[in-house]
Amino acid sequence: MRKIVHRHLGKVVAGAAIAVAGTAVMVGITLPGSAGADEQDGGSAAGTTAQERAALREQGGAVRPGVVERAPAQGEKGKGRDPLTDDEMKRVERIAVNRQLFNATENVEGERGPQRIGVDLAEPETAELDDPNAPRRADVTFYDYKDDTLVTKTVNLDTGKVEKTGTQHDVQPPISRDEMTEAAELLIADPLGAGLKADFKDATGKELASPGQLMLNSMVYRATPGAQPAVLDACGEHRCVRLFPKVKNGPWIDSRDLVIDLSARKVGKLG
Repeated sequence: MRKIVHRHLGKVVAGAAIAVAGTAVMVGITLPGSAGADEQDGGSAAGTTAQERAALREQGGAVRPGVVERAPAQGEKGKGRDPLTDDEMKRVERIAVNRQLFNATENVEGERGPQRIGVDLAEPETAELDDPNAPRRADVTFYDYKDDTLVTKTVNLDTGKVEKTGTQHDVQPPISRDEMTEAAELLIADPLGAGLKADFKDATGKELASPGQLMLNSMVYRATPGAQPAVLDACGEHRCVRLFPKVKNGPWIDSRDLVIDLSARKVGKLG
């Protein structure tokens, strides 16, 4: 392990655990080891989709905007409280994103359409708890970067209809893989990302040009009065993230003092 070079804003760390200040309280977080760095729960590695997107940008290509499609055929179905199948997840997500929602919302990249957060099997209604034939439902969660709103739609898998729609402000679920990738792109492009890039080069001998060169973990950052620079004061209302990047097949890089405000597309440094 090389010596930590203090002129860098991001410092390579070899330990499996680092201390993280979530708000005003110090919170301990244990990072996964190298062997499992690409199999994380709640903090995912930058995946193939992100790499393909980065490659397109590097080649001067354009990523085609998303479109609203008709709900696909039923496909493989689960039963009762079985986990949602891949076919079910695809189907309910497309049912949930109707034309009105698509046109009225904005994703993490500033394009039309809401940002997908997750699809989960919904809890049964109280009256259905003992009913073996109760309908299967799914909660589809999106984040609208246009007005920082969390949108949850409950889709009945039997009828293919949206039964409930809920909206919440100041609610920040775990960061999705696509959001982590966008946060890394913003950090790499920002002057405050110079330390991260310097440490990456020290560790690999190569220039850091895209998130696809890193394994990424993350946590949501919420502002606490007086605990951060003014540029980060809206975090909590805005969607903000701290990244814990790892060189692929290499060390972790300490960037815990940097916060990316995905809503404002700005980077701030904690004191």
